[in-house]
Amino acid sequence: MSFTTLVSTEDLAAHLDDADWVVIDCRFTLTDPDAGLRAYEKEHIPGAQYAHLDDDLAAAVTRSTGRHPLPDVDELAAKFSEWGIDNRKQVVVYDDVFGAMAVRLWWLLKWMGHDNAALLDGVYPKWARENRPLSSEHHAPTATRFLASVRNELLVTVEELQNKLDEQDLTLIDARAEERFSGEVEPLDKVAGHVPGAINRPYDDNLDISGELMSAEELREEYEDALEGRSPRNVIHMCGSGVTACHNVLAMEVAGMSGSRLYVGSWSEWITDSSRGIAIGE
Repeated sequence: MSFTTLVSTEDLAAHLDDADWVVIDCRFTLTDPDAGLRAYEKEHIPGAQYAHLDDDLAAAVTRSTGRHPLPDVDELAAKFSEWGIDNRKQVVVYDDVFGAMAVRLWWLLKWMGHDNAALLDGVYPKWARENRPLSSEHHAPTATRFLASVRNELLVTVEELQNKLDEQDLTLIDARAEERFSGEVEPLDKVAGHVPGAINRPYDDNLDISGELMSAEELREEYEDALEGRSPRNVIHMCGSGVTACHNVLAMEVAGMSGSRLYVGSWSEWITDSSRGIAIGE
């Protein structure tokens, strides 16, 4: 059985010694980029490799990109191979912030043509609460060869988004917190606000009270309300830099509403050109 969206702590625990499973720790803090690595070195799920959001899951920032541009395909494939990922292995990703960081790797794996990737539901805090195994040892995996089969149909560029803004069937969903979307505050980027026409669904709206993803039925009901009859295939997701937006992509997949796409550059790319429109408020 393969897992393509979520995997439970029970299922992961049963496969900790399975050579066909690869676990990746994606803990990361935007305001303290090395905090995740320090946490990993102190304690992690046994056998897990560490993926650094800035260094491993994004390319270098330029004047015209967002804060987390897509990595080079060949470099990312080499990184997957180094972590022991090949085209058939089951990959499980986790962090300690409800999946907000780990979903970036989940999405990148899909983009690179690897479907057998899943977020650990409840992520690291649930694993630790359940007193499951933890380790401070770094496991050196056997290197493999990952062959990329890039799916650019999963993303949109800033030019494509600009051309679609006036289309009636477009649903542009912004995963940032409400106060950032409205422009009340902006702790990370130079300009506050949102893309005109976007609607706000913070990624943590996908979670239940325990910090796990809501049921497929609950997610479907909420996203159908947001789409107001429009097709999931005309949904574009964004956030600040193409990270937490992946959480909404995942939620729609869990809900059985496949086909939505990611605007990777997101708000931090949008604002690099002052001619692009900006909206304030709801």
